[in-house]
This record gives sequence, C-alpha cells and structure tokens, in this order.
Amino acid sequence: MINQQPEKEVFAGVDTHTDTHHAAVVDPLGRPLGDREFPTTTQGYRALLMWLITFGHVQVVGVECTGSYGAGLTTVLSAADLTVVEVNAPDRGTRHTRGKSDPIDAYAAARAAASGRATAIPKSHTGTVEALRQLRVARASAIKARTQAINQLIGLRVTAPEPLRASLTGLTRTTLVNRCFRLRPGVDLTCPTEAARYALRQLARRIRMLTEEIDEVTERLTMLTTSAGPELVALFGVGTETAGQLLVTAGDNPERLRTEAAFAALCGAAPVPASSGRTDRHRLSRGGDRQANRALHMIAVVRMRYCPRTRAYVARRTQQGLSKKDIIRCLKRFIAREVYHALTRTHNGSTTPST
Repeated sequence: MINQQPEKEVFAGVDTHTDTHHAAVVDPLGRPLGDREFPTTTQGYRALLMWLITFGHVQVVGVECTGSYGAGLTTVLSAADLTVVEVNAPDRGTRHTRGKSDPIDAYAAARAAASGRATAIPKSHTGTVEALRQLRVARASAIKARTQAINQLIGLRVTAPEPLRASLTGLTRTTLVNRCFRLRPGVDLTCPTEAARYALRQLARRIRMLTEEIDEVTERLTMLTTSAGPELVALFGVGTETAGQLLVTAGDNPERLRTEAAFAALCGAAPVPASSGRTDRHRLSRGGDRQANRALHMIAVVRMRYCPRTRAYVARRTQQGLSKKDIIRCLKRFIAREVYHALTRTHNGSTTPST
C-alpha cells in the first residue's frame, strides 16, 4: 500500500505594481520558499496562480493594493477559491531597518498572511457597487473641472477691459455663464477686448458642457444607488451622494465586514480611547476611509437640523455636559450602525427591520 504524504501548507504574498507583480511563498513559520516576478496581464495572473500551487496547498495570499494595482490579480485568485487578504505596505520604520525591494515586500506580505496579522478581506469589484464607483470618479472629475472653469471665468471678468467688465458685473453665476455664452467676439484677437470676449465664451461653453455631463452622470448614479442600496437611501438624511460613498466603502461584498463595529472602524467612526490619569474620555477617530467619514458627518449634520429625534438627543447630551464634537462622534457611531444593518439586509435580501 502506498502512503500518500499530506499536501504541504504554504502562505503567499504579492507586492503589486503597474507593470509587474512580485510574488513570494513562505512556510507556516515564515521561512522563505521562493519568489518570482510576473507581468500584470491575464496570462501573467494565471502563471502566478499556477506557480503558487506548485509549492503545495496555499492557505492565504496576502496582496498589497487590492483596490488598485492588485485588483485584477485579486479577482483571478478569488475565482480560483484562494483566500485573499489585504496587506498594508510596510511602514517607514520597517523599511528603514530591513530595506526596500520587491522581494522584501513580497515576503513581508506573505509573513503577514501566515501570522494572521493581515485579516482584511478585499472588495470583490464585480457588481453594481463597482460600477457605481467608476461613475462617481467620472462625476467628481467633471465637478472639479467645472469649478475650475467657473473660477477662471470670474477671474477673467474681473480683469476684462471696460465696458465689457461693467456689462458682466453684478450678475449671478448662472446669468454670468449664459451672458458669456452669448458673447460674439470679433476676428481680431490681438485686441484685448475681443480676446477677453473669446476666452469668456469658451469658458462658458465648457461650463455648460460639463454641467450637462454632470447632470447625465448624476441621473445614472441615482438609478444605480437606489438599485444597490434601497434601504440605505430610505434612511433619514441619506441622499444619493452620501449613500453612494457608503456603498463604495462597503463594496459589493459587505459581508466581508463581520460586525457593525468593523464597519464603524472602516469609516473612522469608532470611538478611540483618549484617557489619561483621572480623565476618562474618547475622541474622534482620524483613521479609516475619510470620504465615508465625511458622508456620516453630513448625515449627522442634516439630522441635527431636521430630525426631531436627533434634536432631542442633542439637547439631552448637551445638558449632560458633552461638547458638540463629542455629540457628533456619538451620532456618527449610531449612524454607522444603521448604515451597516441597511447594507447587510439589502445584500442578504431581507427586509426585516433591525432592532
């Protein structure tokens, strides 16, 4: 009878870049078994996967930048039923003592996966929320460009020659854009007045074009956000913008966040101890996803102004001696709990309200 040896258990790590990924494999004790570089192509991802399994049974793969450089590789590894965890890049202190190279970073990622220090499950990037994220990038870029164009338009109006400047003074922003759009410059652009007319009209055209683009993308974002998180949008004070950001933060697989406390920490809304001596207090967290934290802050501000229940809570906590900053921290933590349950109920297909 032939005795079959059990398959060796190994752990892997990947240091990701734009054009290449460097992979490394270690045993359960963190001892190096091998490392190799692969191109960031479909064939390269498959070759990396086949190379990993030659070492034995891959328990966990630690990948850096799973939301950017390592997104494609993470999708391939997850499709192969490998457990992938997000690994943070080594800090400056570690790099100062151990040096910096692709193999060093890859082995560090593998050892983080082997020790259990890296446990964060990456986003799946395969559903409606990923589509929502991409449209939000396009909309944010258009808004930034429009704001820049408006500032330039106002600046040119201030420095425009008389009487052109006088004809554009005292107008609202919308009226100013429309008035500049209807300007008819002459053919002689060596004249400062005609050049100013031409520049103002070009900026007004750009602003109107960007406004149409923003409106079009916003309409599609509203549809995607309502489809991806109907219970989230139904919460008091949650609009399309804040709901979209919170959906993107949680990802297409919000079950990766095991508890509502984990989601609060991800959003930077978990209380951070700030006690010393006889002082026992907590402070606002400065970590986590700052855009998600901003979304929670905006929801809290809206509720403090318009929600009777929240207004009563703020009055009660103010009488107890809490500062406005501490009250907002408490509200953001409560809102994070509400958002988490809304996200998980939507993902699980349940409509039972949370307690």
